[in-house]
Amino acid sequence: MVIVDSTVWIDFFRGVKNPETLWLETEAQRKRLGLTDLILGEVLQGIREDREFLKVQTELLKFEVFVTGGIDLAVRAAENFRKLRKKGFTIRRVADCWIATFCIREGHELLHRDRDFDPFESELGLRVVRA
Repeated sequence: MVIVDSTVWIDFFRGVKNPETLWLETEAQRKRLGLTDLILGEVLQGIREDREFLKVQTELLKFEVFVTGGIDLAVRAAENFRKLRKKGFTIRRVADCWIATFCIREGHELLHRDRDFDPFESELGLRVVRA
């Protein structure tokens, strides 16, 4: 399973062409893709027009959406944040820590365009799609 981060979905729905959105376009029919509840919320919260909101919501809900809440993931995400901070990395957003930890725990790959995921890959074994 490849989890597609909000950084890629936002560019995709805006029509931005970059390696990650091109990968998404070509692989969407061949790969098993999903997203998390947090990613769904991140993408939808930035949409201003009601019709566009409903269109994007409908498109995203065609993919598997994972519920990522819970005590276990919260504790693991905090542990990962602390591990990375001790190694000199600062993760700017809690959602990124949560998403990366979910992917590591579940063994999913992540397609993203966000440098905050890099230390999760280099230090904690996050599997990342190289577009």
